[in-house]
Amino acid sequence: MRTHRQSRTPSVAAELDMGSRQNLSTYHLIWETVRQIPEGKVATYGEVAREAGLPGQARLVGYALHNLPSILGIPWHRVINAQGRISLPKASGDCQKQKRLLLKEGVAFVNEKIELKKFGWLRPPRRSKPIR
Repeated sequence: MRTHRQSRTPSVAAELDMGSRQNLSTYHLIWETVRQIPEGKVATYGEVAREAGLPGQARLVGYALHNLPSILGIPWHRVINAQGRISLPKASGDCQKQKRLLLKEGVAFVNEKIELKKFGWLRPPRRSKPIR
């Protein structure tokens, strides 16, 4: 099975085992949403799904990223699970690559978790308590 790190040309995308053109356009919608995540920020699979207009489809985001052609240059590494963790198996080189890319962008890990309130793309910034 192909992974998002293997090189494919966009013209080959139609040959992916997605089942239909509708799935392909859904994947493109997800990829474009992920492309908008700024450097130094992360989003959860569920947040990407909601932002793409696909609420409740977090797993579909995972499938779309798994089939992501690397030639598109979309920052797949900025998508993490709802617990603030990398979902890839820890022993995999891909997990280490994702962590390395996030660290390079300034995203911090504490006990293998990312603080979503601080680094979350779609989360409002923390408000300080009003001075009285």
